Amino acid sequence: MKRASGVLMHISSLWGDYSEGSFGAAAYEWIDFLADCGFSVWQVLPFCLPDEHNSPYKSYSAFSVNPNFIDLPTLAEAGLITAEELDAARQREPWLCEFERLADERMALLTRAAERFDDEAALDAFYETHPHIAKFCEFMALRAANGDTPWQEWTVTEPDAGVLRTWRFLQYTFFAQWAKVKAYANERGISIIGDIPIYVALDSADVWANPGQFQLDRRHQPTSVAGVPPDYFCEDGQLWGNPLYNWTKMKADGFAWWKARMAHMTELFDGVRIDHFRGIESYYRIPAGEETARNGKWVKGPGMAFVRAMREVCGDKLLIAEDLGDITPAVQKLVKDSGFPGMRVLQFAFLGDDGSTHLPHNYDNNAIAYTGTHDNDTLLGYVYGLDEATRAKLFRYCNYNGPWDRSRDAILRTMLASHAGLCIMPIQDLLFYGSDCRFNTPGSPNGNWSYRVARHQLDEIDRGWLREMNVLYGR
Repeated sequence: MKRASGVLMHISSLWGDYSEGSFGAAAYEWIDFLADCGFSVWQVLPFCLPDEHNSPYKSYSAFSVNPNFIDLPTLAEAGLITAEELDAARQREPWLCEFERLADERMALLTRAAERFDDEAALDAFYETHPHIAKFCEFMALRAANGDTPWQEWTVTEPDAGVLRTWRFLQYTFFAQWAKVKAYANERGISIIGDIPIYVALDSADVWANPGQFQLDRRHQPTSVAGVPPDYFCEDGQLWGNPLYNWTKMKADGFAWWKARMAHMTELFDGVRIDHFRGIESYYRIPAGEETARNGKWVKGPGMAFVRAMREVCGDKLLIAEDLGDITPAVQKLVKDSGFPGMRVLQFAFLGDDGSTHLPHNYDNNAIAYTGTHDNDTLLGYVYGLDEATRAKLFRYCNYNGPWDRSRDAILRTMLASHAGLCIMPIQDLLFYGSDCRFNTPGSPNGNWSYRVARHQLDEIDRGWLREMNVLYGR
């Protein structure tokens, strides 16, 4: 792998004036910042419509995109919303995503924009080549027609034409705005890596349209659900609750649904991180009705047959295997045989195993090294929370002997100097902010995903030093 470095920051965390980050001016300015620092990769979280807890890892469809990322000033410039409407949408709180306000107000505003949009030919042309997105739009319109109840309870079979057209406009507009952002990033030498949750929600267009592809009973309810066993993050494990795939049927049709999903992702991104890749080797099956993830068991997944099918679609695009958690020799073999780079996380390096693959001196070139992921504490929070002996070991490892709250440069330098082909740092770690800026706490449904950056905070980062480090270590 060619040596490179980048930053993890989701679209929602970008600064701006309208309650959540968007594809507006801040996205372009962020790309300029990355290029100025010598980075060549921008990693984001899933783009799909988030769930009721604002998590992008559980959605109404794997083929959906989040309309809150649509830039309002761009719509105003196109005459689709008025100056008064734009002014009324200005945020009250710049430091966090205003999720409640977005839920109350944004769809009504975007619906008015959809009503003013009159290029039907553009919509028709887009959906001729995006049938799975069209199916998602139909699902959301039918869901609204049925009082937003789960699809298993629907009685109304015809969607409202206006609601359907609004969803078609939103998904089309998202793609149009994002295509310009991505083109600008690529022009500036920045590749964008997306993130694909391995599972989908039960109440989703994916399961509604393809029930035979999932482990469901005759009532279209799951017989078993997804999760992971007890681990570093949670002593009861994580009970995700997603329906599990019927891998036998998926393999029989050549993984057609998954191929379409990956084609969707590679249209959006230059590379993709496959979340919970170990579930491709063996997945954790929890009986439906369990209150925790303790009583599940591992069941063999599709393995290399799946990998080969994805390669047919993705070609030489970068595919990252998220191989964290309960990793067995069989999982390690699958990752190696796939050729996909795995993940290494500094925050897992000093848990007691001196042979840990997460120690920087053990990184190989075909690996993506992170100071932390979206599920970890921030780097400063991690350093602060360490016991004195472990913190001393970390600092000795990084050849640092100063105060703990000034240790960022030594730690980042250690990561950039490692042999890992790609080194990624969350924006919070570049800023060296504490646990109050953490993005997500696994197992906790509330208080996550809302972190945002303010524009002036970028001025706290020494771009010249980062550029020097990236040049020094060949990134």
